Amino acid sequence: MSVESVGSTVVLHLPVEGRPIASEQDALDVVGDTWGTGAEVLAVPVERLAPAFFDLRTGLAGAVTQKLVGYHLRLAVLGDISAHLETSGALRDFVRESNRGHHVWFLADAAELTARLTG
Repeated sequence: MSVESVGSTVVLHLPVEGRPIASEQDALDVVGDTWGTGAEVLAVPVERLAPAFFDLRTGLAGAVTQKLVGYHLRLAVLGDISAHLETSGALRDFVRESNRGHHVWFLADAAELTARLTG
């Protein structure tokens, strides 16, 4: 994990390597990892999310995002999710609506996150 300040916002970046976030408990474990860092945004590489996250019928995306937002953490999913978007209109809608808000974003990379936080 690495912590950086982007403007006045503290971002905790999870590494690509590591156990996938595949349950609500995994989300809570990540919340625990943020304590003491001052992080307001959790940047998660798409590779760290279980495939079920992108199948909205499983409820995993909603459960994970709800846990993080409940603990006052914003979520930035970083990476290419185009293959998932091609197969699910509901996911495309979820991503579009999330990116309009302030709590959950799906972004290409850390540079896009920096632009979003400073722009």
